[in-house]
Amino acid sequence: MRTRQPAYLWQPAYLWSALLAVALLVGGTGCGNRPGSAAARDTDAEPAASADARAAEAEKSALAAYAGYLAAVRKAEQAGDPLDPQLRKYLADPLLTRVRLTIRDAKEHGAMRTGKLVSNPTVTAVDLDSDPATVSIQDCIDATGYRLVYKKDRKVVPGSTNGRHLATATATRYPDGRWLINVGASHEDQPC
Repeated sequence: MRTRQPAYLWQPAYLWSALLAVALLVGGTGCGNRPGSAAARDTDAEPAASADARAAEAEKSALAAYAGYLAAVRKAEQAGDPLDPQLRKYLADPLLTRVRLTIRDAKEHGAMRTGKLVSNPTVTAVDLDSDPATVSIQDCIDATGYRLVYKKDRKVVPGSTNGRHLATATATRYPDGRWLINVGASHEDQPC
């Protein structure tokens, strides 16, 4: 014998309500930020993507500061001006003081830098969690065409010739948001 279902079960309004209730019941148990769910993957990806974007921006800013540092030092060395305002724009202490003393020393001995310095920097580390944030830079400096000469006759200062060598620097983000080079070393005993 067949049982007869009430006619109201097949009416469109009841059918939509029943389907909606089933969808919410089944769909509701599958929602949420369970590990492995699409929603959880999207939220986990956002901080990672955001961290990657911040690191990329830090690298870009640090390399710009490093390029500015090299340009400012070349300009100040060629002019023999240890107080060139561009130095403060890209450098911070202790490197700023060391660079100024080197330029002043060369000037007092009647020397200056001429020629071209070739740089090929790469970022070796980014630490945005340290306080302050830092970016480590490694460079292969080609100083073969960059000479220390006597200002008077443009003769090369004895013992001052350079070749290609490794250089390292640290860019630090200061409270005002600027990235400045505050540590730098020339490793002339390490050719590159």
